Amino acid sequence: MAPSAPVAPVGLRRASAADAAAMAAVAEAAYSPYVARMGGLRPGPMDTDYASAVEDSEAWVAVEDGEVVGFVLLVEEDDVLLLENVAVVPSHHGRGVGRRLLEHAEARARALGRTRVRLYTHVTMVENQALYERIGYVATGRTTEHGFTRVFYEKRL
Repeated sequence: MAPSAPVAPVGLRRASAADAAAMAAVAEAAYSPYVARMGGLRPGPMDTDYASAVEDSEAWVAVEDGEVVGFVLLVEEDDVLLLENVAVVPSHHGRGVGRRLLEHAEARARALGRTRVRLYTHVTMVENQALYERIGYVATGRTTEHGFTRVFYEKRL
């Protein structure tokens, strides 16, 4: 078997308003497989106004060959950094992009003087939950609101 071609490095940079459409496309691709699992409900990130999100939160994009392949949205709260959204296009799943975005969120939390990162995900997104738990996040609760059952996680830094 021939060795696989080397993977081009994925860079991270602060998102700008010009990235909003690409971020929306990433969210659509990343979250659309969950619609069936969620009984036809659309995950919130599929309908986010990313132009506003870039302006109102700390947004970072993962870029490969000039193309946005993932992103993370971070929101400062009193004593914690909320990881509001992380998404990676399916073609880049399993390549460490999501993990890199999560590690970047933790680095940003530390830089901002926060000792915890919190996030939530839909109960059906079991692949995401497994990743969060592998890298040290602990489930802290569960709630159902407007038909969405969310699992809350936190990681102490």
